[in-house]
Amino acid sequence: MVMLAASTVALLSGLITMRLAIHTAEVEVPNLSGMTVDEAGATSTSALLNLTVENRFYSTTVPAGRILSQSPAAGSTVRKGWHMRVTESLGPQQATIPNAVGMNEHDAGMAIRRASLDMGTLAYLPASGPVDTVLAQTPPADAQGIEKPEIGLLLSQAETAAPKAWVMPNLVGLSYSAANARMKELDLHVWAIVPQPAPPAADPLGTPPPPPVVLIPAGVVVTQTPAAGTRVSAADNPHVKMSAGAPASSVPSPAPTAAQ
Repeated sequence: MVMLAASTVALLSGLITMRLAIHTAEVEVPNLSGMTVDEAGATSTSALLNLTVENRFYSTTVPAGRILSQSPAAGSTVRKGWHMRVTESLGPQQATIPNAVGMNEHDAGMAIRRASLDMGTLAYLPASGPVDTVLAQTPPADAQGIEKPEIGLLLSQAETAAPKAWVMPNLVGLSYSAANARMKELDLHVWAIVPQPAPPAADPLGTPPPPPVVLIPAGVVVTQTPAAGTRVSAADNPHVKMSAGAPASSVPSPAPTAAQ
């Protein structure tokens, strides 16, 4: 019983000591609002905290160089050495937003920095003409009432070399000539697969087999690839399967015309 009581007392003492150590390592976040950046840095150091200026915004109410907002909020409890993030006020907007549309990325960046502004988000759009040309910007030139001193740019990039594509028409039931004419309207060529008769069985006497029968696409389209309604381009090699055609030798030749 004595051993058990001693163990319980030791465990409780350890828990109390750990709790005191945890609370001793915590500090209260000071209120930095309205301070200069230097003052906020000194106050944070005194509270055993670190300070990082994360953003800069224009403000008509807080003078330039003073703290506009902070995170965590004042009065919060954090561990010693915690990194506080603050937003510095730039005061009322005074910079004029330059017009970078039509410039290349390098010249646009120079114009933005000369105006004491920062480069914001860059986006790209396939377009004809030189690459890395500014197609649009945000905020636009001479804009007023902006929040951040950043300009985002939309830049041109090379158009992809993907082949042109169309919607595959329905060719089933058409003759080959009609199907091919419809595909030519899309600047595409369709290949026909014509059923061929089975090759003759080998003659045990060595008699050479007769020449293969050549069929022409005299039937109609039975199936097609790609299917009707799907995307098709020349790279898809569109083709159709025809119903059984007629032997080429059985197709009548046009009758000769009488000499005039």
